[in-house]
Amino acid sequence: MDEYNKILNPLKAEELLIRASQIGFDASCDILTGNFLRLLVASRKQINILELGTGVGHSTAWILEGMDESSKLYSVEMNEECSSIAKEILGNDQRLELIVCDGAEYIMEHANRRFDIIFADTWPGKFYLLEEVLKMVKSGGIYIIDDLNPQPNWPEGHGEKVKELITYLESRDDFFISKLNWSTGLILMTRKV
Repeated sequence: MDEYNKILNPLKAEELLIRASQIGFDASCDILTGNFLRLLVASRKQINILELGTGVGHSTAWILEGMDESSKLYSVEMNEECSSIAKEILGNDQRLELIVCDGAEYIMEHANRRFDIIFADTWPGKFYLLEEVLKMVKSGGIYIIDDLNPQPNWPEGHGEKVKELITYLESRDDFFISKLNWSTGLILMTRKV
C-alpha cells in the first residue's frame, strides 16, 4: 500500500511550502500528518481547535480543509515572519484566528479554555507546560503531537527528551493513547469520558 497515493493537498499547501523554503523554515508538518489531521478534524462538527506552532501555516491549511463552517481554529506562533506568511495566505478564512505570541504565554493566559482537539507542534504544550495543555483537552477530546521519530533538524540531546515525553504520556490513566510509528512519529490521545 502506498500511503502517499491519492492524497489531495489543500489548495494553498504548495504555496505555503514554497514560502517556507524561501525563508529557510524547515519544520512544516509532513504530508501524511497533514492528511491525518484533516481526517480527524473532518470527523467532528462545531468544534474548537488549538494549534500550538503555526509555522507558516502548512498544517493549518490541512486542518482548515477538514473543518466545517461552525468550527473555530486558534493557531499560535511566536515567529512573526512565519505568522505573517500564514496570515497573508490563510488569513481571510473567518474560522481561523492567528495569534502571534509565545505558546507558553497563550497557554498560561487561556488555561481555563477547553478544546476538542489540540495539536501541539512546538515545545510549549509538548515538552513543557504539558500538564496545563492536557487539562485544556475536553472530555472525549483529542491531543495530538508529531515529530517523535528522529528528525534531521533535532538539536543534540533531543532524542532523550522525546523518550521521556513518550514514557510520561504512556503512564497517564486519564487518556487513551495510540502511538503511530508512521509519518514523523505521532501520538494521539483521547481524554477518557
